[in-house]
Amino acid sequence: MTGHDIIVVGASAGGVGALKEIVRGLPQDLPVAVFVVIHIPTEGTSLLPCILNRAGSLPAVHPVDGEGIQHGRIYIAPNNRHLLLTRGYIHLVRGPRENKVRPAVDPLFRTAARAYGPRVVGVVLTGNLDDGAAGLLAVKKRGGIAVVQDPDSALFPGMPQSALKYVDVDYCLPLADIPPLLVSLARQPVKEEASPIFKEMGVESKIAGLDMSANEEKMGTPSVFSCPECQGTLWELCDGDLTRFRCRVGHAFSIERRLADQARQRNHK
Repeated sequence: MTGHDIIVVGASAGGVGALKEIVRGLPQDLPVAVFVVIHIPTEGTSLLPCILNRAGSLPAVHPVDGEGIQHGRIYIAPNNRHLLLTRGYIHLVRGPRENKVRPAVDPLFRTAARAYGPRVVGVVLTGNLDDGAAGLLAVKKRGGIAVVQDPDSALFPGMPQSALKYVDVDYCLPLADIPPLLVSLARQPVKEEASPIFKEMGVESKIAGLDMSANEEKMGTPSVFSCPECQGTLWELCDGDLTRFRCRVGHAFSIERRLADQARQRNHK
């Protein structure tokens, strides 16, 4: 029986150091595939695979679009592409930015949850604001495991704090305790009886993958805000206590990101 063999990890500010500690604690024979999104500049080349290859024993790579998923690999989102999963395969797309970044954490977590349900472990590490909270909620809804770095051990506690605020997480641990947990979870059998795929999860996964037919499906209610990316109407989506916004083009924003942008605009006037 398969274990929790799909591990998705999201980080932002301070994330390189945190990821090094994570991979340092993962043995070479661990039967998992690890997928990583860390916020990086749109231009240039990420050196994260080289950094993580020096830090741990699992090989780290930038995948290619359409590559088959293998255990014993760390797949890292390249710059300016969302890293998405379907059953057995990796996809890299220049889909609409979420929370003003590409790659973003939420599309990875959401598509992993959709494809693999209870086999997924979602891990939110250090970073600002709240990218990852909506994706981690999707992981939980599909029966996966939610893991959050203890904000007290994070260089930047915003992302862990937001995940804890909106998601009933399974584990909130200091960074040093996360690798042993992942090793243990990888070897625990999982019954693949996932909860149903919610409509919004399916539609948002399609949007991230540039399936524009998804834009015709109604989600949420029109808000008073316009999209700062394309100026279209932002539609309000409520997921429990978590409120988010998405335009018809597909740009998505958390309420914290939208408020931060408004504050920045006022300060620049």
